[in-house]
Amino acid sequence: MTDPDFSTSGPVGPLGPAAGSGGPVRIDGPWTHRDVAANGARFHIAELGDGPLVLLLHGFPQFWWTWRHQLTALADAGYRAVAMDLRGVGGSDRTPRGYDPANLALDVTGVIRSLGEPDAALVGHDMGGYLAWTAAVMRPKLVRRLVVSSMPHPRRWRSSMLSDLAQSRAGSHIWGFQRPWVPERQLVADEAALVARMIRDWSGPRTQEFPDDATVDVYRRAMCIPSTAHCSIEPYRWMVRSLARPDGVQFNRRMKRPVRVPTLHLHGSLDPAVRTRSSAGSGEYVEAPYRWRLFDGLGHFPHEEDPVGFSTELINWLKDPEPDR
Repeated sequence: MTDPDFSTSGPVGPLGPAAGSGGPVRIDGPWTHRDVAANGARFHIAELGDGPLVLLLHGFPQFWWTWRHQLTALADAGYRAVAMDLRGVGGSDRTPRGYDPANLALDVTGVIRSLGEPDAALVGHDMGGYLAWTAAVMRPKLVRRLVVSSMPHPRRWRSSMLSDLAQSRAGSHIWGFQRPWVPERQLVADEAALVARMIRDWSGPRTQEFPDDATVDVYRRAMCIPSTAHCSIEPYRWMVRSLARPDGVQFNRRMKRPVRVPTLHLHGSLDPAVRTRSSAGSGEYVEAPYRWRLFDGLGHFPHEEDPVGFSTELINWLKDPEPDR
């Protein structure tokens, strides 16, 4: 068995390039694309607007483009909106290691520093939300406010996956990721058809606009970039395989430190991948203003299923001088 190719270039699979001149990652829009260096790696970002920094962190199986609606909404509202590709995904470096949450969170805070900003409001979805929770604990001075969607606090996630049979079943894909090599092959087989099934299966039934075929095809193309499937899975492998290892135990203890920045927690009521019950208990880890918002009828991707409603909730909260009301 050969080692995976950790390059960011090369063919993008049978689907061919995505819409726009930038191929499957640097998709055209009102934003600008560039690379920044942080934590020993290079990260691709898309940015738009001027004002206080809002850094957007994508989840699985997506990349920065998942925030296309929020980039424009935030810029129009007077913010500097930046969506980054996490390590190993999209246009960022594929490194052979560094996919534990502590290091990935340092990627995030390193990008904040590389952008020349004193702090940022972090907005994270799914795995991006997991890293946003982690960054707020590890580097609280760099996090002005915290917004998490579709992901419980890491300690809550751990306990739910281990003790809640319903959540363990909902997260069965994570257990499946623990097999060597097979999940990578499954993700890219048949032009990344599994990515399409995941996005459709995890979306709520209320919306007719998402997920449309054109949008799903963009995510399929991005997953077909060499090594992306492997790098996307590695954080989930660490989360499970480290449960009984010293590094995992140490991380879990470290996350006992309370979050001390104002936090907005967003969730779709019909999310089949992360149960509402799993996320709802995360407020116990926040010693700051905490607001829980449940989107009725939405699934795992509320920022794409109802982009206007999500962006309105996000911007109103960011502008609220008293978020504990």
